[in-house]
Amino acid sequence: MDLDLFITERRPSWERLRTLVRRHRRLTGEEVDELVELYQRVATDLSVLRSAGHDPALAGWLSGLVARARAVITGAHAGSWRDLGRFFTRSFPAALYRLRWWWLTATAVNVLVAFAVGLWIAANPEVQAAVGTPEEIRAYVEHDFANYYVEHPGASFAALVWTNNAWVAAQSIVFGAFLCLPAVYVLLLNSVNLGVAGGLMAAHGKTDVFFGLILPHGLLELTAVFVAGGVGIRVGWAFLAPGHRTRAQALGQEARAAMGVALGLVVVLFVSGLIEGFVTGWVHVTWLRIGIGVVAEALFLLYVFTLGRRAAREGETGDIADAPQTVAVAG
Repeated sequence: MDLDLFITERRPSWERLRTLVRRHRRLTGEEVDELVELYQRVATDLSVLRSAGHDPALAGWLSGLVARARAVITGAHAGSWRDLGRFFTRSFPAALYRLRWWWLTATAVNVLVAFAVGLWIAANPEVQAAVGTPEEIRAYVEHDFANYYVEHPGASFAALVWTNNAWVAAQSIVFGAFLCLPAVYVLLLNSVNLGVAGGLMAAHGKTDVFFGLILPHGLLELTAVFVAGGVGIRVGWAFLAPGHRTRAQALGQEARAAMGVALGLVVVLFVSGLIEGFVTGWVHVTWLRIGIGVVAEALFLLYVFTLGRRAAREGETGDIADAPQTVAVAG
């Protein structure tokens, strides 16, 4: 194959396709038809170039052009600040609002479990003895619990708790697809651990220290974990009780919305991580650090029940499949 002649003959089509891809949002129907035809032609040119094994740089450029054209034709599009803004002002809060009864129920159940375990631990010395030796428990309630929040620099500690909590939230969502039970287990294990810590602190007269250090970041952090758990359980329940949808449809729709929720919770947990890393152990005025946590939680709930409710009433579900899947053509 004469590569130079091939390039000379085909380049006008390539350049025309690149022009149409760049202005794809303003194409007429005829131009869309032209784009589809050029996409097919250039894809063939790319195949010829690859089979000949000449000019890998040109083949790479054409591959990128074909990929961008395919994205335009199939309705996919590159990420943009507008898309990001739409996700956080409509898709994410709408999904949270639509699924609110699932995660609100998960929140209520797990808070009750944590308090029940805490009261049981605090009221039973024999149970405390099963948790650890008297020396270990004394070290925990007098030093270790509070030192946990200041033993690392704020930035690294915030990053540590952020990634850990994001992992717990992701587990809760993903495990929900397995008929709900693993997600329930993750949530209950988290609540039991919280109750054990609270019970040990309460048994040694450190209830104020416990809540003074847990509430600043814990309000938002635990809400995010309970949201993840509730959404994960909803995914599993969609398979068990799909309603008017097929099981595949129900599972697909809820799983797509859940993945969007998981992405949004990364930001929520980032905020709670910042509070835990820079406020919980470092702001020494108790009412002030608790107040910061209360404000963060209130803003999150306001976000869900204002933006989320409005978007949900306008038909937004949080399912990424709501995006257009086709483009108009002439004729």
